[in-house]
Formats: sequence, C-alpha cells, structure tokens
Amino acid sequence: MQLGIHLPHAGEQARPELIRRAAIRAEELGLDDVWVSEHIIVPRATFPRSPLFYDPVLSLTWAAAVTKRVRLGTSVLVLPMRHPLPLAKELATLQNFSEGRLILGAGVGWLESEFAALGVPFHERGRRMDEGIAMMRAVWTQDPVTFRSKYIPAEITEMTMSPLPVHPIPIWFGARSEAALQRMVRIGDGWHGSQLTPEPIVARLRRERPEPQLTISMRTHWNGKDAGELRERLAAYEAVGVQHVMVHPVNRDVDDWDDVIEGVGRVSSRV
Repeated sequence: MQLGIHLPHAGEQARPELIRRAAIRAEELGLDDVWVSEHIIVPRATFPRSPLFYDPVLSLTWAAAVTKRVRLGTSVLVLPMRHPLPLAKELATLQNFSEGRLILGAGVGWLESEFAALGVPFHERGRRMDEGIAMMRAVWTQDPVTFRSKYIPAEITEMTMSPLPVHPIPIWFGARSEAALQRMVRIGDGWHGSQLTPEPIVARLRRERPEPQLTISMRTHWNGKDAGELRERLAAYEAVGVQHVMVHPVNRDVDDWDDVIEGVGRVSSRV
C-alpha cells in the first residue's frame, strides 16, 4: 500500500511556508507522494468552505523545489476549465523540473458557476475533457504536431511545443459517473476515487483493465486523532484491491495538518 498526503495549500490555514514544510516532512517520513486540489474562482456567498486555494501547479512546483523523491499529484485538476495548450506546457515543465515525479489527477468538475466565470460551457465539459487530453498527449509526444479540434479553440498544424516531458505523465481519473468510468477504462493510467465505496468499481476496473500497471487509488479524510481507525480503513481498502491512498484532513479549516501528516507517517511505517 502506497500512502500520500494532501498539502496545506487550501483553506484558511494555507500558507506558503506550511506547504513547503509539509512537503519536506512527507519526504522525511517516507511517504510516497504529496497532493493538491483545485478551484480557480468560487461564489463567495454560497461556497461551503474557505475560498482560499493557491494555484495547484505552482504549489507543486514549490514543493518540487524542496524535495527529491516524493511524487507530486493533483486531486484533481479540472481539465475542461483550462485551455489544454498552456496547461500542457506548465505540466511538462513541472514534470521536467521534478525529474518525472508528476501524477495528473483529472476530473470534469462540478461547480457550474466557476465554469461560467471562466467562459467555459459547463454542459460540454465531458467532450472538452476528452479533446483536451488528446490535445495534451499529442503535443507531449509529437514533434511537429497537427491536431484538429472541435470543442476547444485551437489551430495546430505542423507546430512544436518543447520541451517534451522527460517521462510520460500518468493520468489518474477522479471518476464517479458512468461516462467518467468509461473514459477511465478507455484512456486512464489510474483511478483516483473519493467519498464512495471502492469495491464494485475496483472489481469492474480490474475486469476491464487487468494490466498490473493500472493504479487504483483512493482519497480519504482523517482528522489525525485515531491511528487505529486509519489503519483499519487502509486495510479494508487494500483487501479490495486499492493500491494507493491519499489522506486529507476531514476539515481543512479546523483540523491540525501537522497531526494528520505525522499520523500518516506513523501509520505508513506499519502498513
């Protein structure tokens, strides 16, 4: 079982020095990876928690600069909100700066008002997701590249984007809906589930994508207090075929991030 932690880059407690300290500590504790989430702009009156989110790609670049080993993951980037070409450049740069440690956790998003603020059609987000991933993979692997798009404004004919990533960037899908699971089966390198029972999905993915290199991951919430509870949860996940778990505080505005990170480190030494 591989274990990672969420960095304190979101919520009222988030500060650059805490992000840096948590990344260093995760590496010292022998954890496998560190993760960030994404919102770009949110409705202040109705958003259910603190609106503070440092940019995920820059937060991981900040973490990469002070670490050597831990992988760097997004849980998740909402790909349809972004134009694929500048995002592909940013991610390839981070992949190269970190010497191949990036995991792109990707999702279609859920906050319609956020899409509206960015001028992106919310009800096209699945189609834009598929086309955007195809576009990014094209510019990451082809030189020169030609790509014909339908939903995303782009004119790419015999063009070059460099540098190419030093290693392929794996894409783990945060998939719940049937359409998202089908996308995962078609083109995913891993599944990154959250707030659901993983057993039936794991069984389906192992049936439809039996190759061992496909990673099954879960995001789980823990307040850093009862290590026995966390160990039991991890054992239950492992029993149904989950290979990787990322731990996030239950309440990022209240829970002590240090307790969560230190607790995951202690549990990881016994897993």
